[in-house]
This record gives sequence, structure tokens and C-alpha cells, in this order.
Amino acid sequence: MRQGCVRATQCNAIHFRLMRRRLCVCAKLAGAMQSIFPVGRNGCVCIARARNAIHFPAPQAVKAHVDTDKGIMLFSRRLSLSTLADLCRTLRHYLGAGLTLRDVFRQQAAKGRPGVREMAGRISTGVESGESLEDLLRKETALLPPLFVALATVGEQTGMLPEVFRELEKFYLFQDRLRKQFLSQIAWPAFQLFAAILVITGLIFILGVLANPGSQGFDPIGLGTGPGPALAFFCSAFGLIGLVLALYVVAKRVLRQGVFDGFLLRVPVLGPCLEALAITRFCLALRLTLESAMPIARALRLSFRATGNDAFAAVSRVAEKSVKSGNDLAVALAKTRLFPQQFRHVIEVGEESGRLTDVLEHQGQQYAEESERRLKALAAAAGWGVWVVVAGIIIFCIFRIALSYIGMIEQAGRGL
Repeated sequence: MRQGCVRATQCNAIHFRLMRRRLCVCAKLAGAMQSIFPVGRNGCVCIARARNAIHFPAPQAVKAHVDTDKGIMLFSRRLSLSTLADLCRTLRHYLGAGLTLRDVFRQQAAKGRPGVREMAGRISTGVESGESLEDLLRKETALLPPLFVALATVGEQTGMLPEVFRELEKFYLFQDRLRKQFLSQIAWPAFQLFAAILVITGLIFILGVLANPGSQGFDPIGLGTGPGPALAFFCSAFGLIGLVLALYVVAKRVLRQGVFDGFLLRVPVLGPCLEALAITRFCLALRLTLESAMPIARALRLSFRATGNDAFAAVSRVAEKSVKSGNDLAVALAKTRLFPQQFRHVIEVGEESGRLTDVLEHQGQQYAEESERRLKALAAAAGWGVWVVVAGIIIFCIFRIALSYIGMIEQAGRGL
């Protein structure tokens, strides 16, 4: 009897230890899954892969809603293209190696680029507290472009973050190369413009210094001579350039969404370049969202937002409504009146053949090459425009000096 009681006590103790180990393993598993996978809006940890989703209860789910149109300063400073490409490369390598989002952003907060560290620290803290990556990235729209936020959201919801960041890395490297080419082509004309302004400023100043005290001196340009007129001309020239930039920023912020960008799309040379860049981003975003088996309406909304062009973002609801009513994608794009007919025809063929994602990839590459060609044309046009301005300034000065010299000769002839 006593021996049976001892065996029962030992069995109960073993059973208790096994139950305690199982509870510890479950607790560790829940904590690890909460740190790795996003917290859904319903307070659950969600693992999404294609159309299937598995939900696990999260003990500390945090819901956050951020209005992306608020909290962005008028002159916000976003991360540079090279910084974005480096960030995407780092995220791709670390997430592909199995690190969690919390660990990756914690590492970036400690050893990332200076512009990324503070943002990475906020994201790491938010992920650790249970917020989703989508909500955290929307808080950082002052630093991150719409394409990054939209596609990172897709990657989080589909479990394809390494693949998404690989595509973003290639895209930002391409954009950075285009930017450098444009700046290299426009640098010399811009230098000539600034040099012309400085030469005229120096001429006004030197003529005032060389004039006899008490006399007005020789004024061939008609703007006066001396330090005061020189400073006034310098401030007026660069103030005009600053005024144009300020009017651009104010018009983009004050006018109704999409109106100003829609106007820029109709400007010769500039409009086709902006169109090609927007369609390149649209193809990249729509291809990745469709590969993730996301509903077409939501995929369109994210893809239009990813273009970074307010004119495209403003018509996203038109396309969504058309698709929800049963129309094909090509018909929905036609109703926006922003996509060229050739692009819509290729999309229609891709829908009929069932190879829409392959067609989008091909169209993205084609419009990327087209945007490079159009950007070169824009740089050439901008260079010619600057040369016209410089030539106009030089011709004006030549005629003013010549007329002043002729006037001095006529006055001397009357005196004789």
C-alpha cells in the first residue's frame, strides 16, 4: 500500500514537471511569434501567406491609426535614394537570414546610417510593443516615400518581405542612377546661370567703386552702380529662383489633390517624364501585390499610392469602383484617363492570356528604360532653357553697354 502511494506521488510529480515545461515552451513560442509576425487590427498575431491566414491571440495588441496627410511638415526631408537602397539591402539580407523585424531595426538603430537610426529606433520600439509594421511605417511618411510604405505593407501581409525589399533595392538604385545622370547633365548650364548672375553683380559693384566721388559713374546696365545696387540685383536674381521653388511647393500643398500634378503631366517634355516614372512604380507595385494573391481592389489602391504622384493617387477610387463592378483591369485603367492606350492594350492582352504579372514585369522594365530616355530629354531641354536665359542676360548687357557708349559719343559730338 505504501509502495503504491509512493509511485503515485512520483507519477504526479513527473506529470507536473511535464506540464510546467509545456507551459514554458508555449509561452516562449507565443512571445517569439508575437515579435516575428505582425499584430493584426483585431488584436491577433497573423501569419499571412497567399490567401491563407493563421491567427494567434496576442496578449498585448496595440491598435494605431495614423492619418498620413497630417503630421507631415511643409518642407519635410525624406531619406535619399542611396540611403533607401542601403536600407532595403540590409533588411533583405537580415530578414532572409531569419532575423526578426525587431532585431533588424534594433541593429539599424545602433549601426545604421545617421538618417536611419532615429527612425529605426522608433520602429523597433513599436514592433516590440506589438504594433504592426504598416502602422509604424505610416508614422514615418515624412522620411519614407509612398512606394516603400505601400510595398512593405504588402510584404508584411503576405510574408514576402525579403522579396519585396529586393525589388525595392533594385528600383531605388535605378532611381539614384537616373538622378545622378540628370544632375550631371544639368550641372554645367546651372553653373553658367549662377556665374552670369555673379559676373553682373561684380560688374555693378566694380563700376561703383571706380566712379569718382560725388558722381553717378558709368552705368551701362541701367541698374545703378555700387555695393547697394549690386546687393539688390544679387538678392533679386536668387530671390526669383527661390520664389519659383516656393510657389511650386505651395501649389502642390494648397491645390486640391492631384490638380497640380495633373497640370505637370500635361507640360511638354516634363509631363512624359513624370508619366513614365509613375507607370514604372505602378507596374512594380501592382506586380508584387498580385503575386501575393491580394484582392485586386486593394492591390490597385496600394499601387496608385505607390506611384508617388498625386494625380494618379486621386483617381485610385475610380479604378477600384470599376473593378468592383466587374470590369477588367484594362477598362478600369482606361477610366482614369492617365494611362496611354498602348499600355492599356498590353494589360488587356496579359489579362486574356493569364500572364498579367509577367506582362507587368516586362512593362515595368520598358517604362524604366523609357523614363531614362525621357529624363535625358528633360535634362537637355532644361540645359537649353538655362542657356537661353544666360544668352538673354548677356545680349541685354551687350545692348545696354553699346547704347550707353553710343549715347556718350553723341553727347561728346554735341559738345564739340
